[in-house]
Amino acid sequence: MSGHPRDKYTYRVTWSDEDGDYVGLCTEFPSLSWVAPTRDEALHGVEALVRDVVADMKARGEVPPEPMAAHDFSGTFKVRIPAALHRRLAMEAADSAVSLNRLVSMKLASTETYRGASGAAPARPAPRPKLRREKRRTA
Repeated sequence: MSGHPRDKYTYRVTWSDEDGDYVGLCTEFPSLSWVAPTRDEALHGVEALVRDVVADMKARGEVPPEPMAAHDFSGTFKVRIPAALHRRLAMEAADSAVSLNRLVSMKLASTETYRGASGAAPARPAPRPKLRREKRRTA
């Protein structure tokens, strides 16, 4: 999906209700985007923009970001969670006779953005959950 043979950056195109157009994005350059009326124009626009930015960075002696595809992932990461959630997950794992690691791995794998071993990225990012605050009633 890249516009240049040596461009191994990660691109995606999503619809923007706010703009009423498609938005081309590049994971490795989160501050860059290209808005256009069609998917193809948004994709080609952001690809050209990234090429220009990379060329400018190199001309100034800066090192462009490494493409995500070039990263080696170990399959291990550390996450901090609230103690109450840790306790609840540990209890659920014990009740299910699986390790805490296995339980959390299964929960992550069941999310709609996970595509399995193929490594294919989702067509569009999953919507961010909206935080809702409940009003507490006092007696």
